[in-house]
Amino acid sequence: MPRMSQVPRPVGELSLDELVARSGVGVRTIRFYTSRGMLPAPTKRGRSAYYTADHLARLELVRELQAHGFTLAAIESYLARIPSDATPETIALHRTLLAPWMPDLPETLTRAELDARAGRPLSKDDLETLSTLGIVQLVSRDHYQVAGAHLSIGVTMLDLGLPPAAALAAHEIFTAHGRAIADELTELFRTQVWPAYKEAGLPPDQLRETVERFKPLTIAALVAAYESAVNETKRETVTRRTTDLASPQSLVE
Repeated sequence: MPRMSQVPRPVGELSLDELVARSGVGVRTIRFYTSRGMLPAPTKRGRSAYYTADHLARLELVRELQAHGFTLAAIESYLARIPSDATPETIALHRTLLAPWMPDLPETLTRAELDARAGRPLSKDDLETLSTLGIVQLVSRDHYQVAGAHLSIGVTMLDLGLPPAAALAAHEIFTAHGRAIADELTELFRTQVWPAYKEAGLPPDQLRETVERFKPLTIAALVAAYESAVNETKRETVTRRTTDLASPQSLVE
């Protein structure tokens, strides 16, 4: 009896095992996400289930959201706002918008590794100050969670001999104003930049590249604005002091 020829699998489809290998997400988790509606149902042919690049892109987006501390309910709500017919490129664009602007996430280091990264042994007082600044947190007896991008800044503040209270005050100033700037720029991007890009019909890949280029441009603009503001403040301070010294009242005194 002749064997029935097997129907070839469409290009781009993935078996469950292939999706697991590509995404790094386990079988049970994938099935759980599917049952919650976080992933579209796979295509069934016979007893086999097949997935696409769309499933892979959504799994990668879920991992990005988890890395940002989103709860399961928040992730479900976020995914629900993405159209079911969104292309993998569009979903990847969401990942780009979520990606951290600093290149490294917090990492766990031993005390010896922390000292080596700092460039010198850190004292108990140093660790307390860095902890207050939110740069170093003790997570176990000899392990610390470290915000690597901020460690060098914190150590430099320590080496300058800033009192801990002054270092903390400076940190709070940067955090408060940084958050305010981030909120305003995010709103500007959402209400003016993003709609303009979409109306222009830019493809997702080009839009993603534009967003990536926008990040360093924004940071450079903030640094330039801060430097300009510092220079202006210094000029105003010198002018004010010069005026005060030249006043009749100062001569009497």
